Amino acid sequence: MMFNILLQSGAAADTANTLVAQSTQAEGLSFFSLMVKGGPIMIPLAVLSVLAIYIFVERYIAIRKASKYDLNFMNRIREYIHEGKIDSALELCRHNETPIARMIEKGIERIGRPLNDVNTAIENVGNLEIAKLEKGLPLLATVSGGAPMIGFLGTVVGMIDAFYKMSAAGNNLNIGLLSNGIYIAMVTTVGGLIVGIMAYFGYNILVARIEKLVYNMEANTMVFMDLLNEPVK
Repeated sequence: MMFNILLQSGAAADTANTLVAQSTQAEGLSFFSLMVKGGPIMIPLAVLSVLAIYIFVERYIAIRKASKYDLNFMNRIREYIHEGKIDSALELCRHNETPIARMIEKGIERIGRPLNDVNTAIENVGNLEIAKLEKGLPLLATVSGGAPMIGFLGTVVGMIDAFYKMSAAGNNLNIGLLSNGIYIAMVTTVGGLIVGIMAYFGYNILVARIEKLVYNMEANTMVFMDLLNEPVK
């Protein structure tokens, strides 16, 4: 009886050790080690991921800074213009380092000319400001579309390599050789999709914020043009 209990205890211990070993092996395959197994194709994907993060963070900060707006700005501009204090209005615009302020500044500098000329000058400044805000976005869009394609390329290359090894193995072919080659090849697809999705969402977030800022720029331009048509009290 005691001998059977010892045997059962030993079997249980062996089973527990086996489970622990399998768990340790599974945990050992971290995200980083999995990415490394993707091969050389993961290098350009890593570079693209860093580039995408940099562009998103840098543009997000720039757009956020440009979006800051004093709600009382146009009211003060109206007061200065009605009072004939053009220099004060220009000084106020120069203290507000925003695209809207720079547009209004250009319009104030053109006061006295035909309204079409004033409007054209403001629009030109607005176009330049929008171009500055969109700097880097085409590259971010390229990353969102190009990263998955690079990942698929890595998968195809990996599959070709796996099948080549299978052919070279001949009668010594085993399922481990096939599965190992396939999962390594699929890693590049996962990496490419992660980078592409990240860049895609980042691009659309930035575009949405720019569109909101453009709307505010157009609204303030209309307010300023109406201001020039208001009778002086």
